[in-house]
Amino acid sequence: MSSFSLSRRTLLAGLGGLALSGGLASSPARADAPDGLLTRAIPGTEERLPLIGMGSWITFNVGNDEALRRQRTEVLRAFFELGGGVVDSSPMYSSSPKVIGYALQRIEDSSRLFAATKVWTPLQAMGEEQMAESRENWGVERFDLMQVHNLLNWEGHLETLRAEKDAGRLRYIGITTSHGRRHAEMEEVMTGQPLDFAQFTYNILDREAEARLLPLAAEKGLGVIVNRPFQRKELIRKVQDKPLPEWAGEIDCANWPQFLLKFIVSHPAVTCAIPATTRVDHMVENMGAMTGRLPDAELRRRMIRYVEEL
Repeated sequence: MSSFSLSRRTLLAGLGGLALSGGLASSPARADAPDGLLTRAIPGTEERLPLIGMGSWITFNVGNDEALRRQRTEVLRAFFELGGGVVDSSPMYSSSPKVIGYALQRIEDSSRLFAATKVWTPLQAMGEEQMAESRENWGVERFDLMQVHNLLNWEGHLETLRAEKDAGRLRYIGITTSHGRRHAEMEEVMTGQPLDFAQFTYNILDREAEARLLPLAAEKGLGVIVNRPFQRKELIRKVQDKPLPEWAGEIDCANWPQFLLKFIVSHPAVTCAIPATTRVDHMVENMGAMTGRLPDAELRRRMIRYVEEL
């Protein structure tokens, strides 16, 4: 557990609510890209990332099926054409890294790519070999972001990642979790280790991260990548047959994926959300969350009430 004092824990919990009251300062989303897409700066840098990225867990795990590989290539092509940047994967995702590499080889312009993957092995000594295999699978010379997946042997792997970053073989390092039960350990690592990014779950119904992780990331100057924005489709299933509220137009939402994603990326500590999809039309819907207006604190509260009451 973290060695935080009670007073600091209380402070951080209070900061978690400031995103809804409008008081948590962080890099604003800005439509400064040539195509008018919303971006947010990686803390401590001038580099800005598009607010919507792409996850690949399950969705790109299609093995050697040529038809499905071609279809996933079209999904990734649409992602880049619509202004996407962050593509996230992991060796844990079976064939997904190889399928991403297959798709990248066939896409004419992937210059927007911000390549993010993970190291996932209990043995520190295996980390370098696994990262080399990931570079080969993706067909990239280096990754923009390397993360320790689900905190597995984070002590050993962060040592390796720091050395890789110092040698110029990585640009940023981070840690991830997709399990709420690991938030205390996540907090400990974010507090005590030099990191650039943290990745965890956050969405309109799973807001546990507001209590500690999001305000801590803002305090420490860490980029935040949000996974499971749709609760593995459960959120979409919950709302898909319900009408959007009439006031969704106030934040330029044409569909539920945009509504749910805009709630996430309107939090000032969030750098990027990474929904996953197997379909081009769904990718188009997701990427629409990078345009138009974002909700302010009052509207975020209204969004929560509306979805909780469905």
